[in-house]
Amino acid sequence: MSAETLANDNLSTPANDDIHQLQTVNSSGNTVTLRDSVEVALKNYFAQLDGAPVTEVYQLVLSEVEAPLLEQVMKYTRNNQTKASTMLGLNRGTLRKKLKQYGLL
Repeated sequence: MSAETLANDNLSTPANDDIHQLQTVNSSGNTVTLRDSVEVALKNYFAQLDGAPVTEVYQLVLSEVEAPLLEQVMKYTRNNQTKASTMLGLNRGTLRKKLKQYGLL
């Protein structure tokens, strides 16, 4: 299914069944999941801390993932908030709040 098809009203996709299997193939030909990428990024982040105290890691990770997610979904749906909220499983009011939070609205 093309991005254009999804953006044109069909929000029920096979991707919904494989939501936890977001993946890509790297330059070595290996399959890398989104989860793998996040895990590597977090390991690198903690290694760079070198024992320094840190707080609010949960919020840091959420904001680092949520902002580009919202940005890409809005592009994918051509800024249609109704389609984007359905795609994300959020109500439209929550989507608008998050878009404002990240300066995307």
